[in-house]
Amino acid sequence: MNFKKDHQSKLVKQIFKLRGKNNIITRKDILKAQEAWGNAIVKIGKLKADRESYEKITDKLLDKLYAFKNGEILFKPTRAAAIQFRTNKEGAMSYFIGGNDNFPEDKGFALQPWTNIRFENAAILFERNIAAAMGNYYFIDINNREMKVEYTFGYIKNKEGELKINLHHSSIPFNPST
Repeated sequence: MNFKKDHQSKLVKQIFKLRGKNNIITRKDILKAQEAWGNAIVKIGKLKADRESYEKITDKLLDKLYAFKNGEILFKPTRAAAIQFRTNKEGAMSYFIGGNDNFPEDKGFALQPWTNIRFENAAILFERNIAAAMGNYYFIDINNREMKVEYTFGYIKNKEGELKINLHHSSIPFNPST
């Protein structure tokens, strides 16, 4: 028996047990989450004509994608001026689908509708069960026009091993002529 190898193996098992092997975030996890987020926004827009349906699906998708069940998140939407910082599901839902008197400026960003969303990561940072991604994402509308938006997303894995967004910051790129 190789004591050193056996000891290392036990130590690795203990570390994974304490940290939770499923809680380590990988690049693949981030790319999969970004694809799911983009698909969710497109899906909401396809339901634009049926408020009841897009409210239900948005509620479900926010629970699936964001860490609201862990508490507050940091959410700074692209097109918000009066109430530009949100920390709860109500604020995020209003931004995506509008119709909330507490956020009167929200018209429903996801209802555009968008036909495709693609992410271009400038960098992704990893630290055990948290990660952050920053870059540009591109929203394509039904007329094939593209809108470039800058983003920073923070991710955390919950105890079930599910990747959730806990930080969402989007902004229009700086225009030096304005």
